[in-house]
Amino acid sequence: MTIKNLLLIGAALFLLCSSCRVKKKLSDAQPISHEKWDTLLQTYVTDEGWVDYAGIHQDSQKLNSYLDLLSYNHPNDKNWSKDEQLAYWINAYNAYTVKIVADHYPVSGIKEIKNGIPFVSTVWDIKFIVIEDRTYDLNNIEHGIIRKYFDEPRIHFAVNCASYSCPALANEAFVAEKLDAQLDAAARSFINDPKRNKTNTEPVQLSKIFSWFTGDFTKTSDLRSFINQYADTPIGSTAKIDYLDYDWNLNDLRTQP
Repeated sequence: MTIKNLLLIGAALFLLCSSCRVKKKLSDAQPISHEKWDTLLQTYVTDEGWVDYAGIHQDSQKLNSYLDLLSYNHPNDKNWSKDEQLAYWINAYNAYTVKIVADHYPVSGIKEIKNGIPFVSTVWDIKFIVIEDRTYDLNNIEHGIIRKYFDEPRIHFAVNCASYSCPALANEAFVAEKLDAQLDAAARSFINDPKRNKTNTEPVQLSKIFSWFTGDFTKTSDLRSFINQYADTPIGSTAKIDYLDYDWNLNDLRTQP
């Protein structure tokens, strides 16, 4: 191989590596305001977490305006605190969940929205979320970012899967300056909601969220101890625990039971 050919190969490799570095360059975005999302939630979500998807569908321009703000401002460690990043990702998960339901409305449940191989590719695997140069699905955000990088079990009461048995969608945006209090309120609301958990029965009946994600709740104590931090009626040390069936019907204001 000639020296000329070696130089050409070297130059090509340099350009390839340079393009890779550009692609992986961290965002320099600054923290954003979630006021637009907060306004939408106050307008279209009840205090109990029922969502007016039909209204949001008709008012999609306002939702899209907030999603545009998310899409041009990817959180980063340089300019964002941990609480600012976590609030962003919780709001993003909830807003994009509302978006995909509203775009397919009317549906009776989020699981009706499918793309790909039946029983393999679900609504949570649809890659429709573009934030700067990265593309995500809802699973990427919940499991690949929130659960992976934030040691915070209370997020399970803040992210909303648009269904009856999910924690209620809060009708306010999560914000860094009061995030801890908001997550505490979400935990208390969910754990003491008799439609989703029954800590005063024998056996105790808990949401399957506590079964699916047991490891997230038991890193520093057992499951009972975690729940009893928030439960109005604490679970006894010998109480048997059963798990309630999960209801995937849509948390739709217009079809609420």
